[in-house]
Amino acid sequence: MKRLTDYTNARVSLGLAGHSLPTEPLLDFRLAHARARDAVQFPLDTRSLLQEVNAIVVHSAAKDRNEYLRRPDKGRRLNEASAQVVAAHKAPGVVAIIIADGLSALAIHRHAIPLLAQIETHFENPSLWLVEQGRLAIGDHIGELLEADLSIVLIGERPGLSSPDSLGIYLTWQPRTGRTDAERNCISNIHAQGLRYELAAHKLLFLVNESRRRRLSGVALKEDAAELKLVP
Repeated sequence: MKRLTDYTNARVSLGLAGHSLPTEPLLDFRLAHARARDAVQFPLDTRSLLQEVNAIVVHSAAKDRNEYLRRPDKGRRLNEASAQVVAAHKAPGVVAIIIADGLSALAIHRHAIPLLAQIETHFENPSLWLVEQGRLAIGDHIGELLEADLSIVLIGERPGLSSPDSLGIYLTWQPRTGRTDAERNCISNIHAQGLRYELAAHKLLFLVNESRRRRLSGVALKEDAAELKLVP
């Protein structure tokens, strides 16, 4: 007989020990909470990533992790030195692919390179950037400096109790500083127990093609790509 826990990693059907949780689920919860907290502080190892991907490393205006967490606005823009580096690579019409640590550098180390391998070959000479202490909107600043047609941001999502290493992808047509989340498309929950790389790439490439065709992104652009049939 199937149980609800056979279908989800969510904390359901945990049982009771008096008015509290049984010991094992309680310890599991505490472990998951510790892993989520650790993921937020986990540092991005740009040196190891550069051994696998040909990207340029830049830094947000947040000087360290503490400032990044306290000042989200500084994570949305490059520091002055990095902005000058990006501006020097201006290439109007380019596709900018940005890998940013976000709130889980662990997600980047586990999933960004395999996902990038699924999509990179579909773009001609993409502009590839690796951002330290970056928030989602850092893609707008980079895209604006490059005069890019599209930005694709691969970013570590806020850790949850069942997935401290979830990766998200955000697509923005004509990225410019001041774009809102309503002007982006998101593909989230990419990790071992979530969305598979092949399906995430399939959805992203559909959105890219539609974004180019319709010259927009966000709530007006719906992802209705035919379901990709994958071998288990």
